[in-house]
Amino acid sequence: MHPFRHPLCITFLAALAATPLTALACSSCGCTLNADWATQGLAAGKGWRFDLRTDYFNQSDLRSGTDSVDRASIELPSEHEVQQKTINRNTTLDLEYSPNANWGVSVLLPYLDRFHTTIGAGNIDLSTSQSRGIGDLRVIARYAGLSPDHTSGLQFGIKLPTGRTDDTFREGPLTGEIVDRGLQLGTGSTDLLVGAYHFGALATNWDYFAQAMLQQPLTSKNDFKPGTGMNLSVGTRYVASSFFVPQIQINVRAEKRESGVQADIPNSGATLAYLSPGFTLNFSRRFAGFVFAQAPIYQRVNGLQLESRYSISAGLHYIF
Repeated sequence: MHPFRHPLCITFLAALAATPLTALACSSCGCTLNADWATQGLAAGKGWRFDLRTDYFNQSDLRSGTDSVDRASIELPSEHEVQQKTINRNTTLDLEYSPNANWGVSVLLPYLDRFHTTIGAGNIDLSTSQSRGIGDLRVIARYAGLSPDHTSGLQFGIKLPTGRTDDTFREGPLTGEIVDRGLQLGTGSTDLLVGAYHFGALATNWDYFAQAMLQQPLTSKNDFKPGTGMNLSVGTRYVASSFFVPQIQINVRAEKRESGVQADIPNSGATLAYLSPGFTLNFSRRFAGFVFAQAPIYQRVNGLQLESRYSISAGLHYIF
């Protein structure tokens, strides 16, 4: 059996599907790792699979264009909002079922824990919010029958508006006011997801993968619609060992500006690229754990937005 298809060679490409793809107003999501097991060819057999993943990223780097912004240079009170940080601790459950080698469907449910601080326009004191709860549910189908060896496939699905959109600031001058729509647990929109992937052998003991996925919002809620987003990921891994499998990937995200009365149009939309090294430990044929880090290699944002200097992802994968 080719090592790329053997369950002992599981490598986690942490989280296209598990991470929110929508833009965060003034705070584009800083975690774009790829967590799609289908791109690894590991879902080619029928049955159930379960993933549990957690992500941590602290968005504290205030940026404009391609540069960091020194907050000390901004005189307060300012006519513009000056964001301070957004700490994200997210957990995602992913349950997948494959009736045969050609088809599979995944249901992904995120739980978000987001702490945000900012200095509002005209203020000099901090305002804070703490949002915890279920995010937007995703249902993604996979078709792997484009080639006899199942190395190429298509993905299509939908994101449902299951996350709340009415969280408010809890402390500071903005207490009681609605938090920016891009920082809510959900976007309020129903989004179409369409993607494609390919993987194969690069050289002896080296494999590669490539994946692209488009997220197109179809609806809006209360005069807010997130921007269209595109995620691109490429990666390689070394599979000489069936227990320890190192991997590195490059993740790119491009997103358009939000729209609507409640959108922060000037401070939304970005092009982001990250380098993501990591490894998987295969404890058995059915059970594996993974750890990945992610660091930015290129960031261009519109207006003023918060970005993370690094992120950490870890999780478990089990085949029933």
